Amino acid sequence: MIPVTTAQEIRALDEATIKGLGLPGVVLMEHAGFGVLLHMEDYFGDLRGKRILVVCGKGNNGGDGFVVARWAMSRGARVEVVLLTTLEQLKGDALVNASVFHRLYPERLHWLTEDTKTLEGLLGWSEIVVDGILGTGLSSSARGLAAQAIDLINSSGRPVVAIDIPSGLSTDTGWIPGPAVDADLTVTFGLPKVAHYTFPAADLVGDVRVVDIGIPPQFVEEAGILAHLPEEMDVSLLFPPRPLNAHKGRYGHLLGVAGSPGKTGAGIMTARAALRVGTGLVTLGVPGSLNPIFEATLLEAMTLPLPDDEGYLVEAALEVIENNLQGKTALAVGPGLGTNPSTGALVRALLGVGLPVVIDADGVNALVGALDLLKAREAPTVLTPHPGEMARLLETSPAHVQDRRLETAREFAQEYGVVLVLKGAGTVTALPDGKAYINTTGNPGMASGGSGDVLTGIIGGFLAQGIEAEDAAWAGVYLHGLAGDKASQDKGEVSLLAGDMIDAMSSIMKDWEEQISSFLIGG
Repeated sequence: MIPVTTAQEIRALDEATIKGLGLPGVVLMEHAGFGVLLHMEDYFGDLRGKRILVVCGKGNNGGDGFVVARWAMSRGARVEVVLLTTLEQLKGDALVNASVFHRLYPERLHWLTEDTKTLEGLLGWSEIVVDGILGTGLSSSARGLAAQAIDLINSSGRPVVAIDIPSGLSTDTGWIPGPAVDADLTVTFGLPKVAHYTFPAADLVGDVRVVDIGIPPQFVEEAGILAHLPEEMDVSLLFPPRPLNAHKGRYGHLLGVAGSPGKTGAGIMTARAALRVGTGLVTLGVPGSLNPIFEATLLEAMTLPLPDDEGYLVEAALEVIENNLQGKTALAVGPGLGTNPSTGALVRALLGVGLPVVIDADGVNALVGALDLLKAREAPTVLTPHPGEMARLLETSPAHVQDRRLETAREFAQEYGVVLVLKGAGTVTALPDGKAYINTTGNPGMASGGSGDVLTGIIGGFLAQGIEAEDAAWAGVYLHGLAGDKASQDKGEVSLLAGDMIDAMSSIMKDWEEQISSFLIGG
Protein backbone atom coordinates (compact mmCIF):
# COMPACT_ATOMS: atom_id res chain seq x y z
CA MET A 1 0.00 0.00 0.00
CA ILE A 2 1.20 3.50 -0.80
CA PRO A 3 0.12 6.12 1.76
CA VAL A 4 -1.56 9.19 0.29
CA THR A 5 -1.41 12.28 2.48
CA THR A 6 -3.35 15.40 3.25
CA ALA A 7 -1.61 18.74 3.65
CA GLN A 8 -1.70 18.40 7.43
CA GLU A 9 -0.30 14.86 7.39
CA ILE A 10 2.67 15.71 5.16
CA ARG A 11 3.33 18.90 7.16
CA ALA A 12 3.45 16.84 10.34
CA LEU A 13 5.86 14.37 8.71
CA ASP A 14 8.11 17.22 7.57
CA GLU A 15 8.17 18.69 11.07
CA ALA A 16 8.84 15.29 12.64
CA THR A 17 11.78 14.77 10.28
CA ILE A 18 13.20 18.22 10.95
CA LYS A 19 12.85 17.97 14.73
CA GLY A 20 13.34 14.26 15.22
CA LEU A 21 16.47 13.98 13.09
CA GLY A 22 17.78 17.50 13.53
CA LEU A 23 17.64 17.87 9.76
CA PRO A 24 17.19 21.54 8.77
CA GLY A 25 14.22 22.38 6.60
CA VAL A 26 16.48 24.04 4.08
CA VAL A 27 18.14 20.64 3.51
CA LEU A 28 14.76 19.03 2.79
CA MET A 29 14.04 21.89 0.38
CA GLU A 30 17.35 21.26 -1.38
CA HIS A 31 16.51 17.56 -1.77
CA ALA A 32 13.06 18.49 -3.06
CA GLY A 33 14.23 21.01 -5.65
CA PHE A 34 17.03 18.81 -6.92
CA GLY A 35 14.57 15.91 -7.19
CA VAL A 36 12.30 18.04 -9.36
CA LEU A 37 15.26 18.84 -11.61
CA LEU A 38 16.12 15.14 -12.02
CA HIS A 39 12.55 14.27 -12.98
CA MET A 40 12.46 17.14 -15.44
CA GLU A 41 15.57 15.72 -17.12
CA ASP A 42 13.96 12.29 -17.23
CA TYR A 43 10.75 13.72 -18.68
CA PHE A 44 12.13 16.34 -21.13
CA GLY A 45 15.63 15.02 -21.76
CA ASP A 46 18.80 17.14 -21.66
CA LEU A 47 17.94 20.62 -20.38
CA ARG A 48 21.02 22.35 -21.78
CA GLY A 49 19.99 25.40 -23.73
CA LYS A 50 16.31 24.95 -22.84
CA ARG A 51 14.40 28.13 -21.98
CA ILE A 52 12.82 27.51 -18.57
CA LEU A 53 10.56 29.93 -16.72
CA VAL A 54 10.06 29.34 -12.98
CA VAL A 55 7.11 31.15 -11.41
CA CYS A 56 7.41 31.42 -7.62
CA GLY A 57 4.99 32.41 -4.89
CA LYS A 58 5.91 33.66 -1.42
CA GLY A 59 5.71 30.32 0.44
CA ASN A 60 7.88 27.23 0.57
CA ASN A 61 6.60 26.16 -2.85
CA GLY A 62 8.32 29.25 -4.22
CA GLY A 63 11.44 28.35 -2.23
CA ASP A 64 11.45 24.95 -3.95
CA GLY A 65 11.15 26.81 -7.25
CA PHE A 66 14.33 28.79 -6.55
CA VAL A 67 16.20 25.55 -5.88
CA VAL A 68 14.93 24.12 -9.19
CA ALA A 69 15.98 27.30 -10.99
CA ARG A 70 19.49 27.21 -9.49
CA TRP A 71 20.03 23.56 -10.39
CA ALA A 72 18.64 24.09 -13.90
CA MET A 73 21.16 26.91 -14.40
CA SER A 74 23.96 24.56 -13.33
CA ARG A 75 22.77 22.08 -15.97
CA GLY A 76 23.15 24.68 -18.71
CA ALA A 77 19.50 25.67 -19.06
CA ARG A 78 18.50 29.27 -19.78
CA VAL A 79 16.40 30.18 -16.75
CA GLU A 80 14.29 33.15 -15.77
CA VAL A 81 12.41 33.43 -12.47
CA VAL A 82 9.30 35.48 -11.78
CA LEU A 83 8.50 36.12 -8.10
CA LEU A 84 4.90 37.10 -7.37
CA THR A 85 6.01 39.33 -4.48
CA THR A 86 9.20 40.99 -3.23
CA LEU A 87 12.14 39.48 -1.39
CA GLU A 88 11.14 41.43 1.71
CA GLN A 89 7.89 39.49 1.89
CA LEU A 90 9.63 36.10 2.01
CA LYS A 91 10.71 34.31 5.16
CA GLY A 92 12.35 31.14 6.40
CA ASP A 93 13.76 28.60 3.95
CA ALA A 94 12.05 30.28 1.01
CA LEU A 95 13.91 33.52 1.77
CA VAL A 96 17.21 31.64 2.10
CA ASN A 97 16.93 30.07 -1.35
CA ALA A 98 15.55 33.20 -3.02
CA SER A 99 18.45 35.21 -1.61
CA VAL A 100 20.98 32.65 -2.83
CA PHE A 101 19.53 32.74 -6.34
CA HIS A 102 19.41 36.54 -6.29
CA ARG A 103 23.09 36.77 -5.31
CA LEU A 104 24.10 34.31 -8.03
CA TYR A 105 21.85 35.47 -10.86
CA PRO A 106 20.38 38.92 -10.06
CA GLU A 107 19.60 39.62 -13.70
CA ARG A 108 17.46 36.47 -13.90
CA LEU A 109 15.02 37.40 -11.14
CA HIS A 110 11.90 39.46 -11.91
CA TRP A 111 9.47 40.86 -9.33
CA LEU A 112 5.82 40.85 -10.24
CA THR A 113 3.67 42.89 -7.88
CA GLU A 114 1.07 44.49 -10.16
CA ASP A 115 1.75 44.40 -13.90
CA THR A 116 1.63 40.97 -15.58
CA LYS A 117 3.29 42.09 -18.83
CA THR A 118 6.68 40.75 -17.72
CA LEU A 119 5.15 37.35 -17.06
CA GLU A 120 3.31 37.38 -20.38
CA GLY A 121 6.52 38.14 -22.23
CA LEU A 122 8.55 35.49 -20.45
CA LEU A 123 5.84 32.89 -21.02
CA GLY A 124 6.08 33.61 -24.73
CA TRP A 125 9.87 33.20 -24.52
CA SER A 126 9.85 29.98 -22.51
CA GLU A 127 9.88 26.35 -23.62
CA ILE A 128 9.08 24.89 -20.17
CA VAL A 129 7.21 26.50 -17.27
CA VAL A 130 7.75 25.46 -13.64
CA ASP A 131 4.84 26.19 -11.30
CA GLY A 132 5.99 27.08 -7.78
CA ILE A 133 3.17 29.46 -6.92
CA LEU A 134 0.99 27.99 -4.17
CA GLY A 135 1.78 24.41 -3.17
CA THR A 136 -0.12 22.26 -0.69
CA GLY A 137 -1.24 24.91 1.79
CA LEU A 138 -4.16 26.29 -0.24
CA SER A 139 -7.46 26.32 1.64
CA SER A 140 -9.56 28.44 -0.74
CA SER A 141 -9.64 29.66 -4.33
CA ALA A 142 -6.48 31.24 -5.75
CA ARG A 143 -6.82 35.02 -5.88
CA GLY A 144 -5.06 38.16 -7.07
CA LEU A 145 -1.74 37.83 -8.85
CA ALA A 146 -1.65 34.09 -8.20
CA ALA A 147 -4.94 33.61 -10.05
CA GLN A 148 -3.78 35.84 -12.90
CA ALA A 149 -0.50 33.95 -13.18
CA ILE A 150 -2.32 30.60 -13.24
CA ASP A 151 -4.59 31.76 -16.06
CA LEU A 152 -1.63 33.08 -18.05
CA ILE A 153 0.33 29.84 -17.60
CA ASN A 154 -2.63 27.76 -18.76
CA SER A 155 -3.21 29.92 -21.82
CA SER A 156 0.48 29.91 -22.80
CA GLY A 157 0.37 26.45 -24.32
CA ARG A 158 3.75 25.62 -22.76
CA PRO A 159 4.42 22.29 -21.00
CA VAL A 160 4.13 22.80 -17.26
CA VAL A 161 5.94 21.18 -14.35
CA ALA A 162 4.08 21.57 -11.04
CA ILE A 163 6.09 21.52 -7.84
CA ASP A 164 4.38 19.27 -5.28
CA ILE A 165 0.85 20.00 -6.55
CA PRO A 166 -0.55 22.18 -9.36
CA SER A 167 -1.25 25.60 -7.89
CA GLY A 168 -4.93 26.20 -7.19
CA LEU A 169 -5.87 22.63 -6.28
CA SER A 170 -7.14 21.59 -2.88
CA THR A 171 -4.54 19.10 -1.60
CA ASP A 172 -6.95 17.11 0.53
CA THR A 173 -9.76 16.56 -1.99
CA GLY A 174 -10.55 16.25 -5.66
CA TRP A 175 -12.14 19.71 -5.56
CA ILE A 176 -11.02 22.46 -7.93
CA PRO A 177 -12.03 25.60 -6.00
CA GLY A 178 -11.02 28.11 -8.68
CA PRO A 179 -8.20 28.82 -11.17
CA ALA A 180 -5.75 25.90 -11.15
CA VAL A 181 -2.64 25.05 -13.14
CA ASP A 182 -3.08 22.31 -15.71
CA ALA A 183 0.25 20.46 -15.41
CA ASP A 184 1.95 17.93 -17.66
CA LEU A 185 4.28 16.71 -14.92
CA THR A 186 3.83 16.97 -11.16
CA VAL A 187 6.78 16.22 -8.91
CA THR A 188 5.70 15.81 -5.31
CA PHE A 189 7.70 15.30 -2.13
CA GLY A 190 7.83 12.50 0.40
CA LEU A 191 4.49 10.90 -0.45
CA PRO A 192 1.72 11.43 -3.01
CA LYS A 193 -1.17 13.68 -2.02
CA VAL A 194 -4.90 12.98 -2.11
CA ALA A 195 -5.55 15.42 -4.99
CA HIS A 196 -3.04 13.64 -7.22
CA TYR A 197 -5.40 10.65 -7.52
CA THR A 198 -8.84 12.06 -6.75
CA PHE A 199 -10.94 13.40 -9.61
CA PRO A 200 -11.66 15.96 -10.94
CA ALA A 201 -8.40 17.42 -9.56
CA ALA A 202 -6.45 14.41 -10.84
CA ASP A 203 -7.21 15.53 -14.39
CA LEU A 204 -4.80 18.45 -13.88
CA VAL A 205 -1.74 16.73 -12.41
CA GLY A 206 -0.38 14.95 -15.49
CA ASP A 207 2.39 12.44 -14.84
CA VAL A 208 2.97 12.20 -11.07
CA ARG A 209 6.47 11.55 -9.72
CA VAL A 210 7.53 11.29 -6.06
CA VAL A 211 10.85 12.54 -4.64
CA ASP A 212 12.26 10.92 -1.51
CA ILE A 213 13.29 13.86 0.68
CA GLY A 214 14.46 11.77 3.62
CA ILE A 215 11.33 11.15 5.70
CA PRO A 216 12.09 7.94 7.66
CA PRO A 217 9.74 5.01 6.87
CA GLN A 218 9.02 4.50 10.56
CA PHE A 219 7.71 8.06 10.79
CA VAL A 220 5.29 7.27 7.97
CA GLU A 221 4.15 4.04 9.64
CA GLU A 222 3.49 5.86 12.91
CA ALA A 223 1.61 8.75 11.29
CA GLY A 224 -1.74 6.94 11.04
CA ILE A 225 -2.35 8.04 7.45
CA LEU A 226 -5.92 7.22 6.44
CA ALA A 227 -5.80 7.09 2.62
CA HIS A 228 -3.84 4.58 0.56
CA LEU A 229 -3.23 3.44 -3.00
CA PRO A 230 -3.50 -0.37 -3.25
CA GLU A 231 -0.86 -2.17 -5.29
CA GLU A 232 -1.11 -5.45 -7.17
CA MET A 233 0.83 -7.43 -4.57
CA ASP A 234 -1.61 -6.30 -1.88
CA VAL A 235 -4.44 -7.98 -3.79
CA SER A 236 -2.57 -11.11 -4.85
CA LEU A 237 -1.64 -11.90 -1.25
CA LEU A 238 -5.33 -12.44 -0.48
CA PHE A 239 -5.19 -15.64 -2.55
CA PRO A 240 -2.79 -18.21 -1.11
CA PRO A 241 -2.24 -21.43 -3.10
CA ARG A 242 -5.00 -23.96 -2.72
CA PRO A 243 -4.21 -27.21 -0.93
CA LEU A 244 -4.35 -30.49 -2.79
CA ASN A 245 -7.48 -31.56 -0.90
CA ALA A 246 -9.39 -28.37 -1.76
CA HIS A 247 -13.08 -28.71 -2.64
CA LYS A 248 -15.78 -26.34 -3.83
CA GLY A 249 -17.44 -26.07 -0.45
CA ARG A 250 -14.29 -24.57 0.97
CA TYR A 251 -14.52 -21.46 -1.22
CA GLY A 252 -17.93 -20.15 -0.39
CA HIS A 253 -21.38 -20.02 -1.92
CA LEU A 254 -22.63 -16.71 -3.29
CA LEU A 255 -26.34 -16.09 -3.69
CA GLY A 256 -27.10 -13.38 -6.23
CA VAL A 257 -30.48 -11.68 -6.48
CA ALA A 258 -30.80 -10.19 -9.93
CA GLY A 259 -32.69 -9.80 -13.16
CA SER A 260 -35.80 -8.27 -14.72
CA PRO A 261 -37.23 -8.05 -18.26
CA GLY A 262 -34.55 -6.84 -20.66
CA LYS A 263 -31.84 -7.02 -17.99
CA THR A 264 -31.02 -10.69 -17.64
CA GLY A 265 -27.44 -10.14 -18.81
CA ALA A 266 -26.56 -8.17 -15.67
CA GLY A 267 -27.05 -11.13 -13.33
CA ILE A 268 -25.35 -13.49 -15.74
CA MET A 269 -22.20 -11.38 -15.79
CA THR A 270 -22.27 -11.05 -12.00
CA ALA A 271 -22.40 -14.84 -11.67
CA ARG A 272 -19.62 -15.38 -14.20
CA ALA A 273 -17.37 -12.83 -12.52
CA ALA A 274 -17.91 -14.40 -9.10
CA LEU A 275 -16.97 -17.81 -10.44
CA ARG A 276 -13.94 -16.43 -12.25
CA VAL A 277 -12.43 -15.10 -9.00
CA GLY A 278 -12.57 -18.53 -7.43
CA THR A 279 -15.93 -18.70 -5.67
CA GLY A 280 -16.78 -22.35 -5.03
CA LEU A 281 -20.51 -22.14 -5.79
CA VAL A 282 -22.80 -19.47 -7.20
CA THR A 283 -26.58 -19.52 -7.20
CA LEU A 284 -28.53 -16.78 -8.95
CA GLY A 285 -31.96 -15.98 -7.52
CA VAL A 286 -33.99 -14.74 -10.48
CA PRO A 287 -37.59 -14.01 -11.52
CA GLY A 288 -39.23 -17.40 -12.05
CA SER A 289 -40.75 -16.41 -15.38
CA LEU A 290 -37.28 -15.54 -16.70
CA ASN A 291 -35.53 -18.59 -15.26
CA PRO A 292 -35.31 -20.47 -18.60
CA ILE A 293 -33.14 -17.65 -19.98
CA PHE A 294 -30.72 -17.91 -17.08
CA GLU A 295 -30.61 -21.71 -17.12
CA ALA A 296 -29.91 -21.76 -20.83
CA THR A 297 -27.01 -19.33 -20.42
CA LEU A 298 -25.38 -20.22 -17.12
CA LEU A 299 -23.44 -23.46 -17.26
CA GLU A 300 -21.37 -23.32 -14.06
CA ALA A 301 -23.82 -21.40 -11.85
CA MET A 302 -27.13 -22.61 -10.44
CA THR A 303 -30.43 -20.73 -10.46
CA LEU A 304 -33.15 -20.28 -7.87
CA PRO A 305 -36.52 -19.31 -9.42
CA LEU A 306 -38.27 -16.67 -7.31
CA PRO A 307 -41.81 -15.26 -7.24
CA ASP A 308 -42.24 -12.41 -9.69
CA ASP A 309 -44.82 -10.17 -11.30
CA GLU A 310 -44.35 -10.00 -15.06
CA GLY A 311 -40.63 -10.55 -14.68
CA TYR A 312 -40.04 -8.31 -11.66
CA LEU A 313 -39.18 -9.84 -8.32
CA VAL A 314 -41.73 -9.27 -5.57
CA GLU A 315 -41.44 -9.06 -1.80
CA ALA A 316 -42.83 -12.58 -1.44
CA ALA A 317 -39.51 -13.84 -2.83
CA LEU A 318 -37.99 -13.18 0.61
CA GLU A 319 -39.49 -16.36 2.06
CA VAL A 320 -38.08 -18.51 -0.75
CA ILE A 321 -34.67 -16.90 -0.33
CA GLU A 322 -34.68 -17.43 3.43
CA ASN A 323 -35.62 -21.06 2.92
CA ASN A 324 -32.58 -21.49 0.66
CA LEU A 325 -29.89 -19.78 2.73
CA GLN A 326 -28.32 -22.97 4.05
CA GLY A 327 -24.70 -23.10 2.97
CA LYS A 328 -24.76 -19.61 1.48
CA THR A 329 -21.93 -17.36 2.64
CA ALA A 330 -22.70 -14.01 1.00
CA LEU A 331 -25.29 -12.10 -1.02
CA ALA A 332 -25.01 -9.96 -4.15
CA VAL A 333 -28.12 -7.83 -4.66
CA GLY A 334 -29.09 -5.46 -7.42
CA PRO A 335 -27.81 -6.24 -10.94
CA GLY A 336 -30.62 -5.74 -13.43
CA LEU A 337 -33.39 -5.76 -10.80
CA GLY A 338 -35.32 -2.79 -12.14
CA THR A 339 -37.20 -0.25 -10.06
CA ASN A 340 -40.53 -2.00 -9.49
CA PRO A 341 -41.85 -0.94 -6.03
CA SER A 342 -42.30 -4.53 -4.87
CA THR A 343 -38.74 -5.34 -5.94
CA GLY A 344 -37.54 -2.39 -3.90
CA ALA A 345 -39.41 -3.72 -0.88
CA LEU A 346 -37.64 -7.07 -1.37
CA VAL A 347 -34.24 -5.37 -1.42
CA ARG A 348 -34.97 -3.55 1.81
CA ALA A 349 -36.21 -6.76 3.42
CA LEU A 350 -33.01 -8.55 2.41
CA LEU A 351 -31.06 -6.20 4.65
CA GLY A 352 -32.39 -8.32 7.50
CA VAL A 353 -30.54 -11.39 6.24
CA GLY A 354 -27.45 -11.94 8.39
CA LEU A 355 -24.94 -12.53 5.60
CA PRO A 356 -22.30 -10.22 4.13
CA VAL A 357 -23.86 -8.41 1.19
CA VAL A 358 -22.78 -6.28 -1.75
CA ILE A 359 -25.54 -4.02 -3.09
CA ASP A 360 -25.32 -2.43 -6.52
CA ALA A 361 -27.35 -0.69 -9.20
CA ASP A 362 -31.12 -0.88 -8.61
CA GLY A 363 -30.40 -2.42 -5.24
CA VAL A 364 -28.81 0.91 -4.27
CA ASN A 365 -31.74 2.85 -5.73
CA ALA A 366 -34.13 0.84 -3.54
CA LEU A 367 -32.45 2.31 -0.45
CA VAL A 368 -33.33 5.92 -1.24
CA GLY A 369 -35.20 7.23 1.78
CA ALA A 370 -34.47 4.09 3.80
CA LEU A 371 -30.81 4.53 4.71
CA ASP A 372 -31.41 3.99 8.43
CA LEU A 373 -31.92 0.30 7.62
CA LEU A 374 -28.18 0.15 6.97
CA LYS A 375 -27.39 1.18 10.54
CA ALA A 376 -29.42 -1.73 11.89
CA ARG A 377 -27.39 -4.34 10.01
CA GLU A 378 -24.90 -6.41 11.96
CA ALA A 379 -23.41 -8.29 9.01
CA PRO A 380 -20.94 -6.50 6.70
CA THR A 381 -22.45 -4.34 3.96
CA VAL A 382 -20.78 -3.08 0.78
CA LEU A 383 -22.52 -0.48 -1.40
CA THR A 384 -21.20 0.23 -4.91
CA PRO A 385 -23.01 3.30 -6.31
CA HIS A 386 -21.91 5.35 -9.29
CA PRO A 387 -22.09 9.15 -8.80
CA GLY A 388 -25.69 9.36 -10.01
CA GLU A 389 -26.85 6.68 -7.59
CA MET A 390 -24.84 8.28 -4.80
CA ALA A 391 -26.52 11.60 -5.52
CA ARG A 392 -29.96 9.97 -5.29
CA LEU A 393 -29.07 8.41 -1.95
CA LEU A 394 -27.99 11.78 -0.57
CA GLU A 395 -30.66 13.82 -2.38
CA THR A 396 -28.04 16.03 -4.00
CA SER A 397 -26.57 16.48 -7.48
CA PRO A 398 -24.03 14.23 -9.21
CA ALA A 399 -21.83 17.31 -9.68
CA HIS A 400 -21.73 17.84 -5.92
CA VAL A 401 -20.75 14.21 -5.41
CA GLN A 402 -18.03 14.42 -8.05
CA ASP A 403 -16.54 17.59 -6.55
CA ARG A 404 -16.27 15.88 -3.15
CA ARG A 405 -15.70 12.23 -3.99
CA LEU A 406 -13.42 11.31 -1.10
CA GLU A 407 -15.29 13.31 1.54
CA THR A 408 -18.67 12.07 0.32
CA ALA A 409 -17.63 8.41 0.45
CA ARG A 410 -15.96 8.79 3.85
CA GLU A 411 -18.85 10.63 5.46
CA PHE A 412 -21.39 8.10 4.20
CA ALA A 413 -19.36 5.08 5.27
CA GLN A 414 -18.83 6.48 8.75
CA GLU A 415 -22.43 7.57 9.27
CA TYR A 416 -24.06 4.32 8.11
CA GLY A 417 -21.41 1.80 9.11
CA VAL A 418 -20.91 0.39 5.60
CA VAL A 419 -18.10 -0.04 3.12
CA LEU A 420 -18.83 2.50 0.38
CA VAL A 421 -17.41 2.02 -3.11
CA LEU A 422 -17.94 5.25 -5.06
CA LYS A 423 -17.34 4.19 -8.64
CA GLY A 424 -15.81 6.24 -11.42
CA ALA A 425 -12.30 7.32 -12.41
CA GLY A 426 -10.20 6.88 -9.28
CA THR A 427 -12.85 4.77 -7.54
CA VAL A 428 -12.89 5.50 -3.80
CA THR A 429 -13.46 2.74 -1.26
CA ALA A 430 -14.29 4.21 2.15
CA LEU A 431 -14.53 2.31 5.44
CA PRO A 432 -16.53 3.05 8.58
CA ASP A 433 -13.34 3.88 10.51
CA GLY A 434 -12.38 6.73 8.16
CA LYS A 435 -9.83 4.82 6.10
CA ALA A 436 -10.06 5.10 2.33
CA TYR A 437 -8.49 3.48 -0.71
CA ILE A 438 -8.10 5.30 -4.02
CA ASN A 439 -7.89 3.03 -7.05
CA THR A 440 -5.32 3.54 -9.81
CA THR A 441 -6.30 0.80 -12.25
CA GLY A 442 -8.88 1.02 -15.05
CA ASN A 443 -9.42 3.03 -18.21
CA PRO A 444 -12.18 4.92 -20.07
CA GLY A 445 -13.10 1.82 -22.08
CA MET A 446 -14.69 0.38 -18.95
CA ALA A 447 -17.45 2.99 -19.15
CA SER A 448 -19.82 0.55 -20.82
CA GLY A 449 -22.86 -1.50 -19.88
CA GLY A 450 -22.20 -4.44 -17.60
CA SER A 451 -18.95 -3.18 -16.10
CA GLY A 452 -20.58 -2.53 -12.74
CA ASP A 453 -22.19 -5.99 -12.75
CA VAL A 454 -18.75 -7.53 -13.14
CA LEU A 455 -17.51 -5.57 -10.14
CA THR A 456 -20.48 -6.76 -8.09
CA GLY A 457 -19.61 -10.35 -8.94
CA ILE A 458 -15.97 -9.87 -8.00
CA ILE A 459 -16.74 -8.29 -4.63
CA GLY A 460 -19.55 -10.75 -3.96
CA GLY A 461 -17.25 -13.65 -4.80
CA PHE A 462 -14.59 -12.33 -2.44
CA LEU A 463 -17.16 -11.94 0.35
CA ALA A 464 -18.42 -15.47 -0.24
CA GLN A 465 -14.88 -16.83 0.10
CA GLY A 466 -14.58 -15.27 3.53
CA ILE A 467 -12.50 -12.23 2.65
CA GLU A 468 -13.31 -9.34 4.99
CA ALA A 469 -15.66 -6.76 3.49
CA GLU A 470 -13.05 -4.00 3.65
CA ASP A 471 -10.51 -6.05 1.72
CA ALA A 472 -13.10 -7.53 -0.65
CA ALA A 473 -14.12 -4.02 -1.71
CA TRP A 474 -10.79 -2.33 -2.42
CA ALA A 475 -9.23 -5.51 -3.78
CA GLY A 476 -12.26 -6.13 -5.99
CA VAL A 477 -12.06 -2.62 -7.36
CA TYR A 478 -8.35 -3.02 -8.10
CA LEU A 479 -8.80 -6.38 -9.87
CA HIS A 480 -11.77 -5.02 -11.83
CA GLY A 481 -9.69 -2.13 -13.14
CA LEU A 482 -6.67 -4.32 -13.81
CA ALA A 483 -8.83 -6.70 -15.84
CA GLY A 484 -10.11 -3.72 -17.81
CA ASP A 485 -6.55 -2.61 -18.48
CA LYS A 486 -5.46 -6.05 -19.60
CA ALA A 487 -8.51 -6.51 -21.83
CA SER A 488 -7.98 -3.10 -23.43
CA GLN A 489 -4.48 -4.16 -24.50
CA ASP A 490 -6.09 -6.75 -26.78
CA LYS A 491 -9.41 -5.14 -27.64
CA GLY A 492 -8.69 -1.43 -27.38
CA GLU A 493 -10.74 0.92 -25.22
CA VAL A 494 -13.49 1.66 -27.74
CA SER A 495 -14.33 -2.02 -28.34
CA LEU A 496 -13.96 -3.14 -24.73
CA LEU A 497 -16.91 -5.17 -23.38
CA ALA A 498 -17.73 -6.19 -19.84
CA GLY A 499 -17.32 -9.84 -20.80
CA ASP A 500 -13.78 -9.12 -21.95
CA MET A 501 -12.92 -8.10 -18.37
CA ILE A 502 -14.21 -11.42 -17.02
CA ASP A 503 -12.07 -13.31 -19.54
CA ALA A 504 -9.01 -11.19 -18.71
CA MET A 505 -9.24 -12.12 -15.04
CA SER A 506 -8.15 -15.68 -15.82
CA SER A 507 -4.61 -14.77 -16.79
CA ILE A 508 -4.34 -12.25 -13.94
CA MET A 509 -5.36 -14.81 -11.34
CA LYS A 510 -3.02 -17.36 -12.92
CA ASP A 511 -0.10 -14.92 -12.69
CA TRP A 512 -0.91 -14.31 -9.03
CA GLU A 513 -0.95 -18.04 -8.32
CA GLU A 514 2.49 -18.40 -9.86
CA GLN A 515 3.90 -15.34 -8.08
CA ILE A 516 2.64 -16.41 -4.65
CA SER A 517 3.83 -19.99 -5.16
CA SER A 518 7.28 -18.72 -6.16
CA PHE A 519 7.34 -16.38 -3.18
CA LEU A 520 6.42 -19.14 -0.74
CA ILE A 521 8.92 -21.58 -2.24
CA GLY A 522 11.63 -18.91 -2.24
CA GLY A 523 10.75 -17.92 1.33
